[in-house]
Amino acid sequence: MKTQLKHILLVAGITILTSAATTTFAQDRKAGIKGGLNVSNMYVDDVDDENARFGFNAGVYGEIISTETFGLQVELLYDTKGSKFQTDGAIDQEFKFNLNYLDLPVLAVFKLGEAVEIHAGGYAGYLLNASTKTEGDLGNSTDELDKDNFRSLDYGLIGGIGFNLGAAQIGARYNYGLARIADSNTAEDFLGNSKNSYGQVYLALNLNHKP
Repeated sequence: MKTQLKHILLVAGITILTSAATTTFAQDRKAGIKGGLNVSNMYVDDVDDENARFGFNAGVYGEIISTETFGLQVELLYDTKGSKFQTDGAIDQEFKFNLNYLDLPVLAVFKLGEAVEIHAGGYAGYLLNASTKTEGDLGNSTDELDKDNFRSLDYGLIGGIGFNLGAAQIGARYNYGLARIADSNTAEDFLGNSKNSYGQVYLALNLNHKP
């Protein structure tokens, strides 16, 4: 079932982006590559401190609909998510959760002239792999986690802004996850009802730009 979900998400993303690219080059819509920095975090119960995980995003994008004031944009991205936190007291230990996803954002694009865009929409994501690293009184270790401990599907809301500079766009987004991460008693012991939360800054290159 989880493999089928991954294939469905991948096929859907490729199909949508292929369709977007086909119409893009015929009708001068945006399509290209993008990448940047992810700063992710999770709300975790019963810990004394929580810090962000720094990672990256990379992938492709394309417009399905494009007018002077509005667009509909889809993307297929590799996104790193997760968090690190520590417990203090009788035992001091730091835990780092690294979760990597294949995400499919779908965004409404509100164009404020040629220079500025407001992005709003949602995303669906499939968990590709997970690992945890621990350091402290209980020792140091790095382990690949069984993905069965985590829900394969992640989804949430997106809001952001982009600034167009010719063929390039520089932007920032916030992604608010709506799905619980843990999917086993073991994972829930650490994460409770945690959900993904991450900010992004990115650089996108429109390969269909005509000066």
